[in-house]
Amino acid sequence: MEEITVFSLAKINLGLEVRARREDGFHEIITLFQSIDLSDRLKFKRREDGKIILQGNRPDVPWDENNLIFKAALKLREFGPPSIGVEIEVDKNIPPGRGLAGGSSNAALTIFALNNLWELNLPAEKMLELSSSLGADVPFFFYGGLCLGQGKGEKIDLLPDFPPLWVLLVIPNLAISTAFVYEEIDRQIEFLTSKNKASKIIQFLELKDYSFLQNLENDLELVAFKLYPQLAGIKQEIKQSGARLSLMSGSGSAVFGLFDDKSLAQKAAGRLGGQNRIFLGKTVGRDLYRRKLITGA
Repeated sequence: MEEITVFSLAKINLGLEVRARREDGFHEIITLFQSIDLSDRLKFKRREDGKIILQGNRPDVPWDENNLIFKAALKLREFGPPSIGVEIEVDKNIPPGRGLAGGSSNAALTIFALNNLWELNLPAEKMLELSSSLGADVPFFFYGGLCLGQGKGEKIDLLPDFPPLWVLLVIPNLAISTAFVYEEIDRQIEFLTSKNKASKIIQFLELKDYSFLQNLENDLELVAFKLYPQLAGIKQEIKQSGARLSLMSGSGSAVFGLFDDKSLAQKAAGRLGGQNRIFLGKTVGRDLYRRKLITGA
């Protein structure tokens, strides 16, 4: 095999609850990961000179050793001969700093693709181990669909998929630092006094009641909405447009709405365009996720 092309999908969080701060500086979280059909295309071409060459189409992304794709390739190369290399070309549609985990998705798909391209035959357990060392969100992208994430987010439990829902994604021209948001949340008195509240995500999973979805929350909105009040306005507009659920994804700044009805999502998109980038697509279940990794369709 000389070349392989894969499609790296984004995620949203259908709820994110922050718990205790760990000794390693990270926080324990409970979240629901959901893959959506916004994707990057990664093309890998094998080289035999030991070089890793990475290039992409966005000037706001570092295409060097600081990129998670490059870091993933370096980790995989340790399991093959020194002569193996790769040229990687990225057509990037998932914007960074918006809570959609495009970088984490790229890293997971790089491990998957290079394990095949370089014929390393690493078992799934080893690939997952490597992925979790690159970032807390990375392991999710070996599964896709709907998953429960715990620990730092790297402990994944597969959940039955919902029927597909329309996703309206509003992406402001605003990148937010994940590390900064987590640092700030520990300074919020309202949050510190509610850390031990019952988990609405666990309630939702126990009840198996689809209508309870509207009660899920993202604790990181507490910080992000104070810093950027316009995000709260976007969320409110989406909710009033008939969304089943509207939340900021991850640490932001993207805000999404889940709709049963495409026309309602389209009307909301028309009102929220202008200064914001708009994406209208669907949630992606696990079986479809696996097909999209290779076909993109």
